Amino acid sequence: MATGQKLMKAIRVHEFGGPEVLKLQSDVVIPVPKDRQVLIKVYACGVNPVETYIRSGTYSRKPALPYTPGSDVAGLIESVGDHVSTFKKGDRVFSTRTVSGGYAEYALADDHTVHTLPEDLDFKQGAAIGIPYFTAYRALLHSAHGKAGESVLVHGASGGVGLATCQIARAYGLTVLGTAGTEEGQNIVLENGAHEVFNHRELHYIDKIQKSLGGKGVDVIIEMLANVNLSNDLKLLSSGGRVIIVGSRGPIEINPRDIMAKESSIIGVSLFSSTKEEFRHYAKALQDGIKAGWLKPVIGSQYPLEKVAQAHENIIHGSGTLGKMILLLR
Repeated sequence: MATGQKLMKAIRVHEFGGPEVLKLQSDVVIPVPKDRQVLIKVYACGVNPVETYIRSGTYSRKPALPYTPGSDVAGLIESVGDHVSTFKKGDRVFSTRTVSGGYAEYALADDHTVHTLPEDLDFKQGAAIGIPYFTAYRALLHSAHGKAGESVLVHGASGGVGLATCQIARAYGLTVLGTAGTEEGQNIVLENGAHEVFNHRELHYIDKIQKSLGGKGVDVIIEMLANVNLSNDLKLLSSGGRVIIVGSRGPIEINPRDIMAKESSIIGVSLFSSTKEEFRHYAKALQDGIKAGWLKPVIGSQYPLEKVAQAHENIIHGSGTLGKMILLLR
């Protein structure tokens, strides 16, 4: 389906480095969907910490330069390639990844990575589902095998993945403890499924968590900042407890004895290690959550495309994220 060489605005990265390498260009060719691909007219796109690591060149996965960052977009189907029967022009959708990059007015995506966005949610909320909720679901239910009656500590619960984990854990019958670094963050965590919340900037907050657990230890810890917290996490675990590492920004020293006595586990999570079948399973469970009303993305800071460098600066160096950071395209 040739559309000619129509142009759009998009962020392009020509070299790895700091936020300043994110360049807004208005002469980027709008891509044309090939077999089993769709073109999405992007209304909003999520900003994720992993995109800052990729941009800096320090991440294990390095895209070929130049590239456009961004994976979880929400918008309307603009056109479809061959053999796409699930979607048609005008459908409301969200994605878990893109082929051409989401920080752009239009994004190309494989049809199996695109999902219907129910009317209950707006485009901003749609852009907050992809990475956070699919990661949270994989971490809590696939990797940790969390189940009703168990306890979970969400370490860094006020960001996109953290709040998604709290909502999922509460819906699936776990006892949910969260941590956040500000009063506002703590309130948001409580409003989104946590039974109790702790301030991880307080000196003895670990003692408070242990006291709250009545000396039993926590069954599952979903960890957003392993390079700071992992050593403490191991001391908090119950016998057979699991720490699931969702995020880390460097090395940390731990004592393996903390794992041995309790026969506990440390498990890393990478969303894009999921198979197509797993993605389909997560999508179905999360669509059910939207219908049931417990999946309700919390939107944090919003930026226009030209302020994307500021967004990248703030998501890493801000004073504690609240909800999902997004770029608004329209």
